[in-house]
Amino acid sequence: MAESLTQPREEQHPEQLPVSLPSGAGHEAARSHESAPVRVSIPDILPDEDVFAYVRRVRGGFEPRLYQQVVGAANELKEGDVAIGVAAADEVSRRNARELLARTRLGDLDAHPLIQERLYSYMQGALEPSAQARTASWTLGGLKAFLLSAGEEDIHDIIDGLSSDAIGCVVKLMSNEELAAVGRKVFNPLPGGKVGAKGYLGARIQPNSPTDHPDDIRWQVFNGWSFAVGDVVLGTNPVSSAPESVAAVESALHEILVTFGLQDVMPHCVLAHVDVQAVVEAMQPGTTGVWFQSLGSTEAANRTFDVTLEKMEAHAAARTGRWGMYFETGQGADATNGHAAGVDMVVHESRKYGFSRALKQRVGAAQARAGVAEPAPWVIVNDVAGFIGPEVFRTREQLVRCCLEDIVMGKLHGLTIGLDVCSTLHMDVSLDDLGWCLEQLMPANPGYLMALPTRNDPMLSYLTTAFQDHVRLRQKFGYKVDDRMWAFFQRLGVIDAEGQPTEHFGDPAWVYLQYRRHKGDTRPDADVLAEAARQMAEVHARGVPLAVGHGAQPWDMEPTLEREIRQLYDDAKAGLWSDLSPDFVATLPDAVRLRTRVSTRRDYILRPPAGEQLEPSSERVLEALRARHAGRYDVQLVISDGLDARSLMDEGHLRPFLTTLRARLEAAGHRVAPEHLVLTLGRVRAGYRAGELLFGDPTLEGPRALIHVIGERPGSGHHSFSAYVTAPQARVWASPGAVDHNITRVVAGISDTSLRPEAAAVEVARILGELTSAS
Repeated sequence: MAESLTQPREEQHPEQLPVSLPSGAGHEAARSHESAPVRVSIPDILPDEDVFAYVRRVRGGFEPRLYQQVVGAANELKEGDVAIGVAAADEVSRRNARELLARTRLGDLDAHPLIQERLYSYMQGALEPSAQARTASWTLGGLKAFLLSAGEEDIHDIIDGLSSDAIGCVVKLMSNEELAAVGRKVFNPLPGGKVGAKGYLGARIQPNSPTDHPDDIRWQVFNGWSFAVGDVVLGTNPVSSAPESVAAVESALHEILVTFGLQDVMPHCVLAHVDVQAVVEAMQPGTTGVWFQSLGSTEAANRTFDVTLEKMEAHAAARTGRWGMYFETGQGADATNGHAAGVDMVVHESRKYGFSRALKQRVGAAQARAGVAEPAPWVIVNDVAGFIGPEVFRTREQLVRCCLEDIVMGKLHGLTIGLDVCSTLHMDVSLDDLGWCLEQLMPANPGYLMALPTRNDPMLSYLTTAFQDHVRLRQKFGYKVDDRMWAFFQRLGVIDAEGQPTEHFGDPAWVYLQYRRHKGDTRPDADVLAEAARQMAEVHARGVPLAVGHGAQPWDMEPTLEREIRQLYDDAKAGLWSDLSPDFVATLPDAVRLRTRVSTRRDYILRPPAGEQLEPSSERVLEALRARHAGRYDVQLVISDGLDARSLMDEGHLRPFLTTLRARLEAAGHRVAPEHLVLTLGRVRAGYRAGELLFGDPTLEGPRALIHVIGERPGSGHHSFSAYVTAPQARVWASPGAVDHNITRVVAGISDTSLRPEAAAVEVARILGELTSAS
């Protein structure tokens, strides 16, 4: 899930209350530098009054802002809605907002877009006019009653005419039980198989590696298949987005599928930016599978992902083969990127599904133009719920609510939707809580879940679904794996003819042996298995766990591995509360101390926007430094603690990185400022602000680069940091807010046990060379 939300890895790895606070921390007063968010109060409503009548009565006419607030107030409580001022002030206000919505007609809702822009018009253009006309006079309350009482065929007759705003509003009216009831009766299976069908629960194997090492990736695939898990897509989040690196991972995944003859059964995917995937396909035709992209709900949000409507239309139009598109979304991404535009998280999420629906139609049209007799676009959506952090929602109950809403909204858009039911290490959702969440969600029958050797992703440092969870959920709820892959697992020998585990269940070495046999390897079994043991040890040494064997039940994690994962969890909590020590800062040459508008580390975790703003005294320090530099330097280094200060302080981490980086940059002719700006409680956007203050002179010629080194979100055990490289022209820095994530490149996963600091420095210098030569 890295590019999946394109958040900085210090926030995600970038952005609910921490599970455990340091002693006394829970009693700290988290001083706010901003006024408290407004809550929406709706103390009373009139009989038969709908949203629009209420707004006109209260304001004397239609007012878009109050309209947005009433719609948002109908949501279950989530911190993200509180932050943008659309959360209900109390339960009375929430009930009243829901009653107003229930009385509102769909046609009136469609005539008053919550955000009016080109992307919304594009989504509306994808609706089927006769179906839309059929429901225009329905109220949202009537739509809810229909969805709960009608059969699947009747629901499918109308969903092509339901707008994203209508779908986003009707789920607000439903209880969790009602959402699950709708979820388990509406299905949109993928063509050619049973993924997304009733009674099936698929899996995306997510074989992430801290170094994009092909063996780490291969072995996690073998590991998943040893548990009879992995039937939707083999999807890797890359550390590097360099086309050559992405091409190597694409080839590794493609080769596994080809070796086992599965290339027409399921696709693979490297979750790099869609532009990079297109480049790789041109480099190595036929080696990319389904193409991935994160989506936002507005044009402004998509620009954060370096995506435009035209770009996505063009990529969708190029997907004429078996595999189409893979989209990832998540409630709260728009708000944390500053693109909420006053609208609540549920409606934003629904609109992402509307964009996906329109692009799915585009893929189908491309297939038709290519001569496909019966176009059947293979398109999936993965809802990444919980990846952002405590400013979006904090509790396991909120995570479940979010996932249920998203399952129903995705299905009502005609999409095959899966879930990444996840939490970050700075949320109040623990390892054990995730198991509870999964069981609450299963009655809604999502299309698929993520699948890793353990719940802890070794590269993204977040918690999600393990292979063992799939085994347990299949047993408890009776869900099946796609029939074609189930037959493959039986041929593989990890399950028997009745679907029961064999002696090879949970043994990735056995799967490797079958892999070698499929490649024509005739060595004795013992030799191949010895080779497997060596390779597995090497994978583990790189910090990538493999689930070998199981506990008392096939769905229980092997006890030693269970202890190891819980130790990583505890280590992450310690890192979350670590600070840069004065002694460490004293070792940095020419250190200049800066602070953000955050008073405590707890405040930093719970209120990311404050960590993106510099305090006034620090801004004055930078203004003075700019005057002293007088335009002499074109590169500035910034160092922030991020979410794990240990990642910078560990021996062999920051010092070799800085030494190698300065040498490389100076050899390339860059003029690197001697100072190291040391930013306490700082996020990536705080670095952009520093760049504006240092380089924002439109009279300066040429690009000016900021290299921001920052502690990543803990959890992998590597204590990794990242380097964000931003190098626009000085005139761009001179325009406040013009510099953002969409023009920044990142080198992530830097530590002495993953991407070595010296190698990372070389890569940063290379990227800077690319950026400055292009600007």
